Amino acid sequence: MEMFSSYNLIIEVSIILIISFFFGEISKRTSVPSVLMLIILGVIAGSILKYFEVDNDLITQSLETLGIVGLIMIVLEAALELKLEKEKIIPITKSLIIALLGLLASTWLTALVLQYFIPNMTTLTSWIYATPLSILSSAIIIPSVVDLQKDKKEFHIYESTFSDILGIMLFYFLTGQISSGADAEAHGSGFGGFTINTLLTILIAFLSSYMVIFIFQRIKTSTKLFLLIAVLLLIYSVSKKFHLSALLIILIFGLLISNMDVFFRGRLKKWLDHDAAHEIYHGLHVITMETAFVVRTLFFVIFGMTITFDSLLDLNVLGISAICLAIIYVVRFGLLRVGIGKNIIPQLYIAPRGLITILLFNDIPESVLNPEFKEGILLYVIIGTSIIMTIAMIYNKRRTNGAISKVKNTPIRSVKWRLPE
Repeated sequence: MEMFSSYNLIIEVSIILIISFFFGEISKRTSVPSVLMLIILGVIAGSILKYFEVDNDLITQSLETLGIVGLIMIVLEAALELKLEKEKIIPITKSLIIALLGLLASTWLTALVLQYFIPNMTTLTSWIYATPLSILSSAIIIPSVVDLQKDKKEFHIYESTFSDILGIMLFYFLTGQISSGADAEAHGSGFGGFTINTLLTILIAFLSSYMVIFIFQRIKTSTKLFLLIAVLLLIYSVSKKFHLSALLIILIFGLLISNMDVFFRGRLKKWLDHDAAHEIYHGLHVITMETAFVVRTLFFVIFGMTITFDSLLDLNVLGISAICLAIIYVVRFGLLRVGIGKNIIPQLYIAPRGLITILLFNDIPESVLNPEFKEGILLYVIIGTSIIMTIAMIYNKRRTNGAISKVKNTPIRSVKWRLPE
């Protein structure tokens, strides 16, 4: 196909990345998530491809691969930002609890809605479908909260990262329950198998992370960072083959290298070349940010290209989507009100769904796929939560700027000094 020739493909990808950069700058000034603009760009590109009758099977197949790499880069990028300091123990714990309770409550209520309105939905199947709809998108949240005050920004980074990890673990725990025979044993179905799987993953994560750092700090060549990325991708992929919680390995590696003073103590400290390890950390930080930008851009554009709008006009789809959106914010309001207090704006409305939601939906086992579940529900929830977050962020930005302007314009009263008689 001439449109997908080598030079044309390079031109198209380059233009998309340049446009994505400007979307990021627009997002900083308007608080409109760049992801939303990328999806719209993808929809426009998809319409052009349909006009020229281009087969998009190759595009659809690349979506999953981009999603997996993007997921790894985004979680690693977030982990490199997390500092395990004493004064942050309470915020991190609070974020973990809110992320866990929010995930479970939203999944449970959404599953009840899906089971009630969609035919042939068993309890297990409804939970499998509801889980992706209940996971916060760190891919959207982390770039969007950079201008919030420090404590709110850290809360969102912690919460969205924990939501990603816990949501993925819950999803694969649920899909493990539909396996049978030897495959069920491999997945470790049942709570006992899930616990063993998680503990084994944590053990492997720490052992492999220490080993990787010890080896790479001794490599003197300047081309070792992409080698390190390749090793992490290999560890992740092999772990997935053995049905381990592979993303947990990436998270632990990121935490370990960004908090070396915490994890390298006693005898381990003697084995650590502090300067070399810090050089790896800073280089890895830059690479993950740049790679996450590229992969995230291509993923959401391609997702926009694959969207079909046939089911959006279905009133049943619209009704189910509206209930799912209501569940997200009612559950979130209750948890934030109890966990944080009255000052929950704009945190209440920062609950977008995105990359992981799409990725997990594409990974639902064929044996439980329900043709009655329409793609429009997924699309409405993703776009709906993004639009609500956009409105909240714009309102918060105007309120903050207004407060600053008010303080600047407040006249300073003159004070008359009088000497004592």
